[in-house]
Amino acid sequence: MPTINTQLFETNTWWNTDKLEFYYKDREIYAEISRYLNTRQIICITGLRRTGKSTLLKKIIQDTLKSGFDSKKIMYFSFDELRHIEIRDVINEYKLIFNINKLTDKYLFVFDEIQKLDNWDNQLKTIYDIYPDIKIIISGSESTFIRKKTTETLAGRMFEFKINPLSFKEFIRFKEKQYDNLNIHSQELKLLFLEYLKIQGFPELVNFKDKEQINKYLTQTIINKVIYDDVIANYNIKNLVVISALFNIIIENPGQIIDISNLSKDLNVSKVTLQNYLQYMEDCYFIKKIYTYSNNQRTSERKQKKYYPLVVSSELTFSLDPIVVSKAFESLIVTQLDSKFFWRDKYKHEIDVILIKDKNPIPIEIKFGKIDAYDSIKAFLRKYKQNELTVITFEKEETIKLDKYTIKLIPAHKYFLEN
Repeated sequence: MPTINTQLFETNTWWNTDKLEFYYKDREIYAEISRYLNTRQIICITGLRRTGKSTLLKKIIQDTLKSGFDSKKIMYFSFDELRHIEIRDVINEYKLIFNINKLTDKYLFVFDEIQKLDNWDNQLKTIYDIYPDIKIIISGSESTFIRKKTTETLAGRMFEFKINPLSFKEFIRFKEKQYDNLNIHSQELKLLFLEYLKIQGFPELVNFKDKEQINKYLTQTIINKVIYDDVIANYNIKNLVVISALFNIIIENPGQIIDISNLSKDLNVSKVTLQNYLQYMEDCYFIKKIYTYSNNQRTSERKQKKYYPLVVSSELTFSLDPIVVSKAFESLIVTQLDSKFFWRDKYKHEIDVILIKDKNPIPIEIKFGKIDAYDSIKAFLRKYKQNELTVITFEKEETIKLDKYTIKLIPAHKYFLEN
């Protein structure tokens, strides 16, 4: 186990060199984060494991150094291995290293994996209130550690930024590709989208192609870590069999409607426990819940919900069966669209995604292969008095007239590069 002093010297290499050299490829969210670096508030970077949070922290430090900021006044510390200390212990050790009595100048303090600490919010509040010239940046892999604290202890003192897996645009940039004409390069882009589907947007996998290597990475560095370190450990879960079964159900069958009553009977666990487990997975950014669309928000809350994992099984993405691959394809598109709703009526007509624009529902169907949802499409358009719907496909591109309705089919690679 390293000491605070050892870790500080190992990670803050710029104290000796006045610079931080590392290879960085641009993320779309960094420009947004940069706008708030000169504000008083704490910057909080959250998101699923391995999505690039620590890389963005390094980028902030690198740019701060390049601006001429004193390298000795920038401190980075991760609580991943040292979970039973306090923030003030780190600051006191930093002051000893540089023989500082009082922190009266401008400083940048970066605390990684801060959710590992108990009572971290009150500790941060004290530092924030006592030292107005210290810019604090934190990161963590759980949403509850921020949501609750932001509305309570740190209200008005924090801006949060969620880091998602790479978008398809970012994936293309990471692959160092550029396309002026998407139509000319459509075949290459389709193959790249299949690559993107298999690595599921994780930056470290961009140049991986081997199924076993990808599966090992996803399983060992993300899935198992979320299950055991984030969910089971942090929420003190005793029933490992049930939580593991629930993980597998969602990973292997993305987008299913989960009937809490029936599933609780199948898993021999109470409905309350099952709902809690689903909430814990959502809080750790492992699953995305989307609601049945309704004009009434309370009605949406009560109706059926779908659950999509941020990581699906490699058995789906590498399958040679189009029906199997379509499950992973739908899951990826739903998470990329950041959709909050799907639509389903009492006749079981269903539309995969409902986006909201100017309070109006925008319907989107997702089809990897055959387009066979025409009854559902007409039912939705008729109900909401609309004339057009978009279908995101893998490769088909055309415009179809369906009675008085217009159905626009557009390949996923083109949709995400143009929008």
